[in-house]
Amino acid sequence: MRLLADHTPAPGERWIYSAGFNAGPALADTGRIDVELADLARLSDAGARTALLSHQGSAKDGSARHLDYLADYLSRRLGRPVRYLPENSTARARAWAYELNPGEIALFGNTRLDPGEERGDPGLARALAGLGDRVAIGGFSKAHRRHASNTGLLDHLPGWAAAGLVGEARALDPWAAGAGTGDGPSVAVLGGVKPEKTLIGLRGLTRTHHLVIPGGVVLNTLLAVTGHRIGRSELGSDPEGCARAAREVLARTGGAGIHLPRVVVAAGPDGTVRHLPLDRGVPDDHAIVDFEVQPGAIELLRRAGRVLVAGTPGRHAEGNRHAAAAVLAARAHAPGGTLLLGGDTVAELPWDGPRSTGGGSALQYLVEGTCAVFEALAANAARTRPDPTGYRP
Repeated sequence: MRLLADHTPAPGERWIYSAGFNAGPALADTGRIDVELADLARLSDAGARTALLSHQGSAKDGSARHLDYLADYLSRRLGRPVRYLPENSTARARAWAYELNPGEIALFGNTRLDPGEERGDPGLARALAGLGDRVAIGGFSKAHRRHASNTGLLDHLPGWAAAGLVGEARALDPWAAGAGTGDGPSVAVLGGVKPEKTLIGLRGLTRTHHLVIPGGVVLNTLLAVTGHRIGRSELGSDPEGCARAAREVLARTGGAGIHLPRVVVAAGPDGTVRHLPLDRGVPDDHAIVDFEVQPGAIELLRRAGRVLVAGTPGRHAEGNRHAAAAVLAARAHAPGGTLLLGGDTVAELPWDGPRSTGGGSALQYLVEGTCAVFEALAANAARTRPDPTGYRP
């Protein structure tokens, strides 16, 4: 890959900077923004013109919104005006990009307002590429996504890896060894609702860790495929794919190394929370929101050399913190050996140890040793490297 750190920007260069801020107006955690500030300042100080792209929410569920509040935050942190220009793929957006002054940074419209972003639409990627002549790829949290403003841009422009992207991956390298570290058992805690926690995390981490403690949709899926009554518990956006993955893992492991609770915490239609024995099943009008971690798993957590926490095991933001509190209490003596993954996890859990803003991207990197963006950057560098016959676009 080409690294932005190795490039000396020149006055007037036209850059697209693809970030991964994905932060709501409350800006509860700004880690995904702050990691890009040094590169943005360096481009600006050199006189480059920077069209900044980022995302928030999703067009699928209507949660995407305009990002003017991010422009205000960037202005304060960078100590220079950052305009918000609400479009990104139109002729007007391209005209705005051409009119940027040397050293100016402008944040263009939320890429997730266009449904083509998450589909990796080639037409949208081509339109976005009109905002500049070269692209810096940041946003490690979306490094596993093949989206239009991510890998799609690299089909049209020469690309460089931003420092934040590279730094987050390098920080994960010591954690990739899993159970082979020789410094005690290793445990992975999986939670949240995203399908990659099952499709990548459950599949991969059951091969490298002594114990996987599933929560959230991962736990609900495992319970469903093993015949437990789970009521109206959430199964996420890809229930069939996750169920296939869970069955594959159970067939391979026989269930060994996977923590299934004896007691789950379920919420009824009126919000009342009950602790229920799993073998009795969850009533049809209740949903699992948390669980009790078994004593043997807590003891293993205490002895573990390394623990990954990828997603909150219960619905933490709604006050369901039983499993999370047990995990963190068991690791209080070894904060340096515990890594939290994912923006929501980092924002919600009270933890001062190692953290990564990548959720699905961190899981993919730890399990597979790469991410979609790294592969696209490497292919881009090979396509656009100068050779004796000239420049190959």
